[in-house]
Amino acid sequence: MITSPDNPRVKEVLRLRKARERRRRGLFLAEGRREVERARAAGLTIVTTYFAPELLAWDEGVEVSARVLAKMAYRADPEGVLAVVEAPARAVPAEPTLVLVAVGIEKPGNLGAMARTADAAGADALLVADAQADPWNPNAIRASTGAVFTLPIVEARAGDVEALPLKKVAAVLGAATSHTDVDYTGPTAFLIGAEDAGLGTEWRALADAQVQIPMKGTAADSLNASAAAAVLLFEAVRQRTAAAT
Repeated sequence: MITSPDNPRVKEVLRLRKARERRRRGLFLAEGRREVERARAAGLTIVTTYFAPELLAWDEGVEVSARVLAKMAYRADPEGVLAVVEAPARAVPAEPTLVLVAVGIEKPGNLGAMARTADAAGADALLVADAQADPWNPNAIRASTGAVFTLPIVEARAGDVEALPLKKVAAVLGAATSHTDVDYTGPTAFLIGAEDAGLGTEWRALADAQVQIPMKGTAADSLNASAAAAVLLFEAVRQRTAAAT
């Protein structure tokens, strides 16, 4: 059992808290029973599992004390298990029909929620562009409820998105067209920017359509990025369901 927070293996785990280190090594941390079990179920390569028998029973891995696990964990109140996992290298599937493009999202929780929503809507992939947030940040993983383990998440540039054989629909505050007035029954990619800045000129220019989600309130000037993604994705689901009946 590892009992010292100064153990070299503990320090290796702590380094993975930094996005730069995760990217360099192609590894991330799955923290908590649900996340570790879902990473396993998704067929991801588990490099090492650490668990604290004082906190929960686990079937395999390296035993550590509860104090050490608390040191390793990102959460303030860890469940008792975390795993070092290889980040999967995935691509956009051939002939995609529904894709979400997240541009410049700053908060990992928002990016994780967008992955969860895209997965729930049956999207083929989540493209992350001008990335400020890391999809393998522990907060993103947690917010995704494990969707990042199965949904293809691909880094992309504007040129990559422009080349996709999809109708590109940009969510733009103040656009003249309501999001319900565009046909999404064909292959579609939704482009959504960060709440504060929205989509830049380059991204708006490559869009085939710009839409706005009408809002009636006066306190909010825009929707949360993950909420906007949900509205657009499930409008596509609604239209496609109606077209199929």
